[in-house]
Amino acid sequence: MNERNLNLNLNTPNLTPNITPRDYDGPASYSGINFSQFQSITQNIFSTNDKPRTNSLDSNSEANNTSKRLVCNFLKQHSSYDVLPVSYKVIVLDTSLLVKKALAALMQNGVVSAPLWDSTNQKFAGMLTVSDFINLIQYYYKHSSYAAAMEEIEQFQIQQLRDVESRVGAPPPQLLSIHPLKSLYEACKLLVEARAHRLPLVDVDSETGQEMIVSVLTQYRILKFIAMNCTEIKMLRKPLSEIKIGVYENIATAQMSTPVIEIVNLFVERRISSVPIIDENDKVLNVYETVDVMTLVRAGSYHEMDLPVGEALLRRSEDFPGVHTCTLSDTLHSIFDLIKKAQVYRLIVVDSENKLQGIVSLSDIMRYLVS
Repeated sequence: MNERNLNLNLNTPNLTPNITPRDYDGPASYSGINFSQFQSITQNIFSTNDKPRTNSLDSNSEANNTSKRLVCNFLKQHSSYDVLPVSYKVIVLDTSLLVKKALAALMQNGVVSAPLWDSTNQKFAGMLTVSDFINLIQYYYKHSSYAAAMEEIEQFQIQQLRDVESRVGAPPPQLLSIHPLKSLYEACKLLVEARAHRLPLVDVDSETGQEMIVSVLTQYRILKFIAMNCTEIKMLRKPLSEIKIGVYENIATAQMSTPVIEIVNLFVERRISSVPIIDENDKVLNVYETVDVMTLVRAGSYHEMDLPVGEALLRRSEDFPGVHTCTLSDTLHSIFDLIKKAQVYRLIVVDSENKLQGIVSLSDIMRYLVS
């Protein structure tokens, strides 16, 4: 195994208020938003369909299937360790850490998840993710006053989050991990089967037998590795309308006036990570994501979950990467080209009038490649 520079940080740094965490993205009649504000929350929409498509992009099915097989072979020939950069930092949090300090550590380092370590039993203990904070929001919103919530959260430890899950009826998180030398193909299959977005790499010390957290693989990191190193993706030229990946029916949506708590409930009920914000004509204005909840949690705004999502979107940092869209005529090749250039976690499928048609997530793309 080649050496990597590993910076293991168990400390909790001070909170930096202007960092918007990323995991590695209203109607003018709404009286609470003036026109200039409305522009600021709808202007960052980017499309992969900036140039006219031609019939030459429609390759035959055999070429597409051949490309999928070659991509799978590529994944089988590379280990999970190969995806890691030469130098990187991994934030590991002890389960005895206070939740508020854990949140500060995540926000300070610009991430929304971190592997957990059980120092009592000296072993890997899962992941702290946005889902944990969403469960916390639901619990306090339904079961406690704001004053009581603020008092309790001051002493709340990460290990107590499991109790919160049972109280709100959320399923316990899966304890997923993979050895760094296992193939990327195995990692992708595990991510797809578990419907997970990230996968910790856990090694075992050959002398002590103790587990060691090496890093965390994310869907985006894997797909970007494919985009940068696998030339076979250039043959993935069948349009989305033919390969039929993504969700196109029963899509959860909201409008600018929708209360944030309703969207949070949709995240939990549908097991989704984003909700498109549309106007009365189904035109896409923005997207509210699970990571956006972190902004409210950081501010301790458990009592503000009834505010309209349009107002919540105005609290985003200026470095928000924007909403990425595509059309049914786009191909996986064009999407991979976009992944090379930008942090893309999903694409909103729209028609020529920017009306919502569907959503293609990184999970959909990964599932298609390894199915």
